Amino acid sequence: MVVRDVQPTFLKALSSFPVVSLTGPRQSGKSTLCRTLLPGKPYQNLELPDLRAFAVDDPRGFLAQFPGGAIIDEVQRAPDLLSYLQPIVDEDPTPGRWVLTGSQNFGMMEKVTQSLAGRAGVLRLLPMSRSEIVRFPSYPQSLNQSLFAGGYPRIFDRNLDPAEWLAAYVATYVERDVRAVAQIRDLSVFQRFLQLCAGRTGQLLSITALAADSGISQPTAKAWLSILEASSIVFRLQPWHTNLTKRLTKTPKLHFIDTGLACWLLGIRSSDQLRLHPLRGAIFESFIAGEVLKHRANSGESAGLYFYRDSSHLEADLLIDRGTSRTIIEIKAGQTVNDDLLKPLFKVREEISAAGPVEALAVYGGDLLQPRSNLTVVPWSRLHEHQRLL
Repeated sequence: MVVRDVQPTFLKALSSFPVVSLTGPRQSGKSTLCRTLLPGKPYQNLELPDLRAFAVDDPRGFLAQFPGGAIIDEVQRAPDLLSYLQPIVDEDPTPGRWVLTGSQNFGMMEKVTQSLAGRAGVLRLLPMSRSEIVRFPSYPQSLNQSLFAGGYPRIFDRNLDPAEWLAAYVATYVERDVRAVAQIRDLSVFQRFLQLCAGRTGQLLSITALAADSGISQPTAKAWLSILEASSIVFRLQPWHTNLTKRLTKTPKLHFIDTGLACWLLGIRSSDQLRLHPLRGAIFESFIAGEVLKHRANSGESAGLYFYRDSSHLEADLLIDRGTSRTIIEIKAGQTVNDDLLKPLFKVREEISAAGPVEALAVYGGDLLQPRSNLTVVPWSRLHEHQRLL
């Protein structure tokens, strides 16, 4: 296993909390991370029917097997187990005893919040960022190859064809996870919904239009979108609001966390297809937004990421709000950046400067770092070198 960027945050949480919960999508590397860093700790995977039955039918007996704690994988399969874990933790709050992982964030986090409030450190492991992918002996070199491959570890660990692996991933996700959390009679309708969401990545999200195109009701579209968010397939990037009097949009943007998955759902089966694809710019925007999201998740940050757009369509693709300072990021898929493309970024910086210091960054699809007097233009492959601004 390559070193994951979340490792220092994970080890710090283990030294501070009796319970550490780690959520994230399937195959993001949660089990591998836990078992690598805690090789001597008992491991239980509740995907196995017999272990799940034991945990559900006799939770006290199940937990009593592990006086020193354990790693419990896919704990959302036995959500009531956490209620029985609470008194055990209260009796012995030694840090790092229990590690809980889950791929369905809403079911797991609801129980963690209810039963283990104040007792659990909460982290999220997403597919790999560029800074992690380059640690493999072989990794995508070009931007199109990187967009197409995405960031799921197994693709790089076993040098697999992304399209083939992601086809199996989607089938498993839809058939197993979606069935487990939603009463969907026709899974093909949900798959169609998933594909239509991929067609909207990097764009403002209209639930009304999405529901109409999918042939489902708006409440159903909202519920299904929540499923995609809870299983870390997509995230909604909210618009930034302050006490500024200027009218700002209230519509969120939709982003796929993994662009390889988005490409597969869009019918893209090779990186060459991205060269002239009409959604390449939107996919690239989701790629950069995902990189920033991953960096913040690896640092234990769960908030503070927005975009800016006002009623005159003045926009910054990303806005990172740290409370006392902000970073705005413009994202351009092209290999050349000129001053005209950056003018909106300077206007946004001027608009929001009254709320505190603002730094500006432009990320583009080229290869050269371009330090300028008023901002830095960063190539897509070197964004992780500017973590201070993220």
